[in-house]
Amino acid sequence: MVISDLHLSDAEPVDEKRPLWKKFRRKDFFIDESFNKFLTFIQNESSGGSIELILNGDIFDFDSVMAVPTEKVSGFPSISNYERRMGMNAMEDKSTYKIDVILTDHHIWTQALANFIKNGHQVIFVIGNHDLELNWPKVQDKIIQHLHLPKKLMANIRFCEWFYISNHDTLIEHGHQYDPYCLSISPINPIIKKKGKFKVRLPFGNLANRFMVNGMGLKNPHCDDAYTKTTWEFMTFFFKYEYRNQPFMILTWFFGAFRAFFYAVGEGFLPALKDPLTIEARLACIAEKANATPGMALTLSENHAHPAVRHPLMILRELWLDRALLLLGIVWLCWQIFTTTKLFADISLWWFLVPLVASIPLFLYYAHSVNSQLHINQEKALQRAPLSARACNVQRVVNGHTHIPKHHMYSNIEYLNTGSWSPIFKGPECNEDISQKLFTWIRPSQENPELRESFLYIWSDDKIELHPLSKQFQLNNKMILPDKLIKKAS
Repeated sequence: MVISDLHLSDAEPVDEKRPLWKKFRRKDFFIDESFNKFLTFIQNESSGGSIELILNGDIFDFDSVMAVPTEKVSGFPSISNYERRMGMNAMEDKSTYKIDVILTDHHIWTQALANFIKNGHQVIFVIGNHDLELNWPKVQDKIIQHLHLPKKLMANIRFCEWFYISNHDTLIEHGHQYDPYCLSISPINPIIKKKGKFKVRLPFGNLANRFMVNGMGLKNPHCDDAYTKTTWEFMTFFFKYEYRNQPFMILTWFFGAFRAFFYAVGEGFLPALKDPLTIEARLACIAEKANATPGMALTLSENHAHPAVRHPLMILRELWLDRALLLLGIVWLCWQIFTTTKLFADISLWWFLVPLVASIPLFLYYAHSVNSQLHINQEKALQRAPLSARACNVQRVVNGHTHIPKHHMYSNIEYLNTGSWSPIFKGPECNEDISQKLFTWIRPSQENPELRESFLYIWSDDKIELHPLSKQFQLNNKMILPDKLIKKAS
């Protein structure tokens, strides 16, 4: 079973003055009970057999955790005022505190996973971009502490850096390495040293979430549609919701975007922290946990998108900062024209508007010509999947990350994307849940038990339903499902 993108974070307290503020993160909308029922269901379906559950990245969302220690703790790193407002950075002790908060708030989820492992099943964490802080050994130890596992079951849980190979036929990656905005520049060595402190190097997408999105409590960070709007849609949303709760939201965006830009570019060029004497051992360790060879791990680490931080203009465009800077430049230039002209002629201030109004059409033309690259890059990720599959000698690739479900053949490789489990609603009121809890089920084929087949399913708290994409895939490839699953799917 493969699931991804649960985005577990700390619970958001109710704000009486701003009742819609991060409402999607309140305990009322936690997926814990649904996850508990899901694990019970799949155990019943396994008829006593052992299950391999792959939690394929972004299971935890460290970037969205806003909790900070209320009391000083001896030896704990200092916390800046900015961290108290926007979340702590990715140092080991701070990351350990965050995972402790997440698992405490999601105690039902944690207990369900513990019971699942104690029943003899295996759990594999594949690290994604929002839970890159799982790379810290203390964070992994904290998770194991919360699960209260006996020593004999410690081998039933493992943490894989960014990929995992299941049964020699399926490559499972979160998929962020194919996204220029969210990839880890060095997944083999993700730690950097900055100002004498060790931290996980976070991608631009994570930093944007931390410095900008965490201050925009009416937008769900797990819904791309909340940020890929047209100018008119942004204005409509602002006057409908934000001007009452956050009238100066434009300043939150502007300064947060600049901070994310400079952090991303600055940290993106820092060297990865690595010991030349242990590189070979490190690569072998990663490969062993992922059921791969060191050669496979090295090839996969090289098969990635080009980091957006190496092309700062890409980031400026995605943050809308290029348009903001262009507008400020136009205003400044028009003011210079006005003040220079006033030296030679006695003109009123209204003449300042003449060049400004004349420049607006050019600005609007440029603004409408710039489109978000998010969805374009998501499609480009498919182009790298066949190469990764060939490098690992597998016939199937399963990703997450994009939150967009997929199941089709691509260059003779079966490709699936498990979508997301994170709660998504149509508006800040959270009255209409439009999210789907999807998972991929890989099992022996009915026609040939020596081979495995995979399908995408929708989990609905008490039943499963075959996803329409897998129905179409089944028809296209003339595949047969077991009778009992066909009945449930119908």
